[in-house]
Amino acid sequence: MSLHTHLLDPILESYRNIGGINHLDRSNLPSKQAIATLCNDLLHLLFPGFFSEEAVSSEELPSAAQEIIDQIADQLESVIAVSLKIRDDETKPNVALRLNATAITERFFGGIPEVRALLKTDVEAAFAGDPAARSLEEIVLAYPGLEAIAIQRVSHLLYLENVPLLPRMMTEWAHSRTGIDIHPGATIGSHFFIDHGTGVVIGETCIIGNHVKLYHGVTLGARSFQKDEQGEIIKGLKRHPEVEDDVVIYPNGIILGGDTIVGARSTIGANVFLMKSVPPDTLLVRGEQVQTRLDKKGKSNAPVIVQLHEDEIDFMI
Repeated sequence: MSLHTHLLDPILESYRNIGGINHLDRSNLPSKQAIATLCNDLLHLLFPGFFSEEAVSSEELPSAAQEIIDQIADQLESVIAVSLKIRDDETKPNVALRLNATAITERFFGGIPEVRALLKTDVEAAFAGDPAARSLEEIVLAYPGLEAIAIQRVSHLLYLENVPLLPRMMTEWAHSRTGIDIHPGATIGSHFFIDHGTGVVIGETCIIGNHVKLYHGVTLGARSFQKDEQGEIIKGLKRHPEVEDDVVIYPNGIILGGDTIVGARSTIGANVFLMKSVPPDTLLVRGEQVQTRLDKKGKSNAPVIVQLHEDEIDFMI
């Protein structure tokens, strides 16, 4: 007999009285552990030989790839079927859900070659854009931005299939590992590089062009939320900005709003807060800053005016 039976009744009473965070007498939900395993396996598939305990030869690649494809396909069909049951009628036959999940899985694998082609450009952009990078292998194995982008790109395939829960759980797995929060709904072009990355947030309806570079702390977020007559937030609207080709956004830049466009080839300086569109070829920096320079020996306490100039904005962290 349990020694803690006196603890049970208050907890059960909480279950009865507090709804909204119970999931009882319904179908099961996707397992967070299963999603973690799936994401790890997807990294093996996307970057063969990089995440294996043992070296993989070209001769072994077909059998190794088939093994990981079979493993992922089984996992994916199961979690997609569970997710679809939540989205659709829970009374829908499991056979029908599984058939739909199988079809989505087939289309998912059909998108993998294109995702890998994009990831190759992401690796190239990181190597070209970071003088600290010594090799492509270092980028694949050690750069958190690439891992976050890789999981977002594959989860985006499932997002486009209108699979609930699963895509978001995948990107949150990457978020928990990297500190980079990219919604699976975001549309991201080629040669995307997130340098350092900690604290980067990219919203669901954000559109990012080609050859875009972000530094840590950048937020591409929503400005405000439209509400219906009942005061509820209206879902599905364009809420996040568009960043056109060849844009650089330096640390802690905050760009908000669904109608905000950062024009091609623009540079957004550090700590800029932006809620209006800027045309192409714009250099946007903060104005004068007042800083105090203190002499350690107590000789001077004079304020220093610091003005950022165009030639000072092209820095590397």
